[in-house]
Amino acid sequence: MPSIEFDGDRIDYTVHGDGGSSSCVILLAGFTAPATSWRYQIASLIQAGHCVIAVDLPGHGTAPAMPHGTTMQTRAELVHVLIEKLDLQGAAIIGGSMGGNTIWSYIDTYGTVRLRAAVVVDQTPRMLNAPEWAYGFYGYDQDAVDTFFADGIPSTGHGTPIWKRGMRLVRLLTAMGRVDRELSSPELALLNDHAKCDWRSTIRSCDLPVLFVAGSDSEFWPSAHAAAAAALAPNGASIVVPRAGHATNMERPHSVNKAVAGFLDSAS
Repeated sequence: MPSIEFDGDRIDYTVHGDGGSSSCVILLAGFTAPATSWRYQIASLIQAGHCVIAVDLPGHGTAPAMPHGTTMQTRAELVHVLIEKLDLQGAAIIGGSMGGNTIWSYIDTYGTVRLRAAVVVDQTPRMLNAPEWAYGFYGYDQDAVDTFFADGIPSTGHGTPIWKRGMRLVRLLTAMGRVDRELSSPELALLNDHAKCDWRSTIRSCDLPVLFVAGSDSEFWPSAHAAAAAALAPNGASIVVPRAGHATNMERPHSVNKAVAGFLDSAS
């Protein structure tokens, strides 16, 4: 597996499809998730003529454990290093969950000069609820801002119960492997940093076409977050995937693949 060393960290990645293709798609997984969480998207993207780069940042998949001090800004820097080292131009970038907001962290610092489009899968740009923003993480408000994620990701009581998910759960476990491990101290610190960020101003100033995808039955936030985020973007669009949870791309891959293919084709 190819990798990039940077400042003591290691980024692992895999390249799928035609490495010489003029159309490249970067895949960023969600919080602690492996690059294999995109396994149901890769073939569809290759069939559409894209070269696909699936990324494991530190703390993900085959990459080393997440070091202390990792923040959303750290993740932006690592994505920047990957794009620069591979000399990617005109890339589309797709992020799920925290991977989605990693896109905004990258754009906020480095701009969009090397990108042509972005897709965010089931991630609200502001997790903290407020009077003017009702699309944050269920139950997370200013009173709990420093304690809500202290021990991990709380259960919200929303979404489809595991025992009712059927093939949705099978697909999720196949792509993710084990999903119940205890979070490390650096991972918890990153989760809290992520939760306190607000990327709405970055979306407002973004000149890329952006597709926001939501799962109708997300465990974490109302699906209306996608339309609300798209309304902020100068060139935003949104879809809600029916009968899908937070792991939308794994639970309902056909619907996500169809939407992404159409969007990337229109953004070319």
